[in-house]
Amino acid sequence: MTSSQHNPVEGKNDRFSSSGFILAAIGSSVGLGNMWKFPYITGENGGAAFFLLFIVCLILIGLPLLLAELAIGRSGRGSAATSFVKAGGSKVFGRLGLLQVIAPFLILTFYVIVAGWTLHYAVQSFSGALYSNSDYSGQFGAFTQGYMPIVWQAVAILITGWVVGKGISGGIEKFNKVLIPGMIILLIVLMIRAVTLPGAGAGVSFFLQPDFSKLSPNAALVALGHAFFSLSLGMGILLTYGAYVDKRQSLGAATLAIGAGDLIYAFIAGLIIFPTTASFGIQPDAGPSLVFMALPAAFSAMPLGAFFGGLFFVLLAIAALTSAVSLLEVPVSFAMDRWGWGRVKSVVLISVLVLLVGLPSAFSFGIVPALTDMGGKSFFDWLDFITSNILLPVGGLITTVFVGYFWKNAAEAAGLKAGWFRVWLFMVRYIAPVLVFLVLLHTTGILKL
Repeated sequence: MTSSQHNPVEGKNDRFSSSGFILAAIGSSVGLGNMWKFPYITGENGGAAFFLLFIVCLILIGLPLLLAELAIGRSGRGSAATSFVKAGGSKVFGRLGLLQVIAPFLILTFYVIVAGWTLHYAVQSFSGALYSNSDYSGQFGAFTQGYMPIVWQAVAILITGWVVGKGISGGIEKFNKVLIPGMIILLIVLMIRAVTLPGAGAGVSFFLQPDFSKLSPNAALVALGHAFFSLSLGMGILLTYGAYVDKRQSLGAATLAIGAGDLIYAFIAGLIIFPTTASFGIQPDAGPSLVFMALPAAFSAMPLGAFFGGLFFVLLAIAALTSAVSLLEVPVSFAMDRWGWGRVKSVVLISVLVLLVGLPSAFSFGIVPALTDMGGKSFFDWLDFITSNILLPVGGLITTVFVGYFWKNAAEAAGLKAGWFRVWLFMVRYIAPVLVFLVLLHTTGILKL
């Protein structure tokens, strides 16, 4: 086979348009964590004061790394593993880059499970069945301990695979061009509903009133971590998407647009969650319990609650599926690049593998007791911990070291003017690696402040 047959990009005209690329990248960064994690950590660490700190961290760690990944991808025109070598790096970086293929694959195995939950809850909310029993915690437990989540998991991976199978411009771009504007409309509708609820003002104040006394070294580490994770860094997505970007596209402008999109989504998510929880006296607790147990109680009590609840879970499903699509594209791109497989064959085989490898995570909510408690965590939680807290920061470190110290073509690939290039290179070489290492120490529990 020729090299063009092995490469998912070279020899083909399947590229993102400028707007399609930015929407797809925003779709990858806008995930479930922004909706249930960001509002909570913001409120817990000083509200608007933390939000400002998060913006600073986004500038220090998020944007420089985001640009670095896009530049490597566009220069290498390969998969997340091979782009390092094709951009001019040694084979060592190709092997290290494999981590950025393995991580998104493993994340996808449990991410589609939660995506399935959101689809199930959207159907249950619109039909009204969700509100027929006020024991929402019991409902969630009964659902996750049964076999229906596996059916919804299969539905989620089918949708994801169908989109990725259609290619870049005909699949991923079209999907995001429909879903991201739809998500924006849903965000605005739900925000208006939330801020006009009785007693919503207290939630808005909690979210937007700065309390600088709550800022601490630990809050800084939390903000750093979220700035890193919220942009989907260290998991090969932006490396892979960068390979499909036209050479005329300004990567600097795209980086700012993607960062702004992520920030706006997180901000509006806060204006949905906090007013709603304040209005109904719900603790804005982190994690799935807020979304699948606490918020249904709020929707059941508000006028047209089944409708607004349905919209909320559709919003979550969109966030989950746009992220799932970008996660699947990483191993698919690698399979096409490494083994010369066609896109459809790669999608089918990897999707089946995702489903099979994901079964232990699906079974770890009670179906198989041995998987439910494995040293204090379920199989699902362990997989989440290892991928998110170890593999992703390590992936980020590999990128900063490569760009900062080994990549001779960084200036040309980034496409920045001389002054901005020097600033960016300084950030990638000296600031970002230290901050990513701090994130790694903090998320693994080694560093506690």
